[in-house]
Amino acid sequence: MALIPRSSAAAALLRPLSSAAATASGIRHVTTDTTPITIETSVPFTAHNCEPPPRSVTTTTAELLTFFRDMSLMRRMEIAADSLYKSKLIRGFCHLYDGQEAVAVGMEAAITKSDCIITAYRDHCTFLGRGGTLLEVFAELMGRQAGCSKGKGGSMHFYRKEAGFYGGHGIVGAQVPLGCGLAFAQKYSKDETVTFALYGDGAANQGQLFEALNISALWDLPAILVCENNHYGMGTAEWRAAKSPAYYKRGDYVPGLKVDGMDVLAVKQACKFAKEHALKNGPLILEMDTYRYHGHSMSDPGSTYRTRDEISGVRQERDPIERVRKLLLSLDVANEKELKDIEKEVRKEVDEAIAQAKESPMPEPSELFSNIYVKGLGAEAFGVDRKEVRVTLP
Repeated sequence: MALIPRSSAAAALLRPLSSAAATASGIRHVTTDTTPITIETSVPFTAHNCEPPPRSVTTTTAELLTFFRDMSLMRRMEIAADSLYKSKLIRGFCHLYDGQEAVAVGMEAAITKSDCIITAYRDHCTFLGRGGTLLEVFAELMGRQAGCSKGKGGSMHFYRKEAGFYGGHGIVGAQVPLGCGLAFAQKYSKDETVTFALYGDGAANQGQLFEALNISALWDLPAILVCENNHYGMGTAEWRAAKSPAYYKRGDYVPGLKVDGMDVLAVKQACKFAKEHALKNGPLILEMDTYRYHGHSMSDPGSTYRTRDEISGVRQERDPIERVRKLLLSLDVANEKELKDIEKEVRKEVDEAIAQAKESPMPEPSELFSNIYVKGLGAEAFGVDRKEVRVTLP
């Protein structure tokens, strides 16, 4: 990211806030300075069948500081989840998002909570961005009642319907048709909102994705398919799984845009462009060029199919948090100590949330049978007499 004009807002100094100032989501604005400044994205957008948005992005020092804090909070949360898993306090599956934080944060900066997001199983940070709390995150990861899915969903099934977040899905690619269904509902209700359906490069070859995209294009649905291309599926490099790894072109008849997914401002600009496009013209594909630092899941060391030098190289050259840190320092918005203070405060918030989550009880055994059927939607709703239903077990 490169600065274009230097603003008087750059002289504003950061004031570290106390924990009491935290919002319900655990993410806070650290300054109120909203003087517009213009930043140029790190690399140009690459477009397919559409005109790309400009590289010059309008932002403020308040927003940049919020980006830094939000991504730092997400990074610390995921690192803590890694430790909790290794301590056997988190069981089952767990897919971490560290390295990809700019996608979740930049997307939120461009849309509203009336817009919908649906994603795969790497969902913790997306949930937090949608207004979820750290307590809900850690409690769900540890299977406790205070979790966002009451401790019954675990890492792959986060959910926050009131904020337009529809999961958290464990079946590879299955969330994309559901997202296009959400977009159909949005068009039907004429509420001028869109759905972002996120999937990885590993899911990009799923047939259901192309079926959903086809009908979305036929019906001009406000669906935005977002390929979070972190370059490795389940231990497999993209070039080994895809003959054409230019995922933004995969729609053929649907426009696409390749975005530097490690540049939070580029993500913001692209998602703003995508929303405007989808409301007028129908679906669009966004390919976010990003990277995951951890392995695919906790059972994957992440170092057998790529070198440690590659991982450290991305950290040094493209890390989304470090990019914003350098930008804030160059703007004289904050100094190194003040940014370190934010990171210390974030670490404290995460530690406090973990302690609270550990105090939350496990779900009652009776909860095993809840949230399975909705009254009125059982067999009787379809004219079937329960007495006539026979189930034979082996």
